[in-house]
Amino acid sequence: MALPIKGPIHFGSFVVTTQVFHLTPQTFALVNLKPILPGHVLISPRRVVPRVSDLTASETTDLFLTVRRVGRMIERVYGATSLSIAVQDGVDAGQSVPHVHAHVIPRKRADLDARGGTDKVYEMLDGEEGDLGRHLEERDGRGRRARFPAVDDEERRARSLEEMEAEARMLAGEMEIESVD
Repeated sequence: MALPIKGPIHFGSFVVTTQVFHLTPQTFALVNLKPILPGHVLISPRRVVPRVSDLTASETTDLFLTVRRVGRMIERVYGATSLSIAVQDGVDAGQSVPHVHAHVIPRKRADLDARGGTDKVYEMLDGEEGDLGRHLEERDGRGRRARFPAVDDEERRARSLEEMEAEARMLAGEMEIESVD
């Protein structure tokens, strides 16, 4: 299922229109290039602003209502028992794309035990492997921006555009059956 999107949707300076699976008048949800765990998605305001303090009251409300609704769907679809929800608000907090965004990561008991434990998720978000901006800005051999670069980390690889679009279509269908409340 493709969403009826008019015009490009930007995540910072990057066009992510085909990776978007949910839209509200002020917010969008998109699949992640390098998910920490299956189902790791991002929620962002449609207006490109770097910090939470730059959001209007209406944008803030819509963003977090969308986080709540998408989070319910992600838990259901990925069989999670909990969620990690994180906002890195500014470069010194680990924000790698200067556009407000919330990470919604489905969690299960012992899901990161083999990688260092439950709280390893925060290190992964803050470290080099979570630097989405760097991965999006890497260049190919001809000096042009590579759309989806290769990544050294075997456990957390950059996905192809086709993989992300397929997940976005599936999640868009799941959002249609998620209650608005």
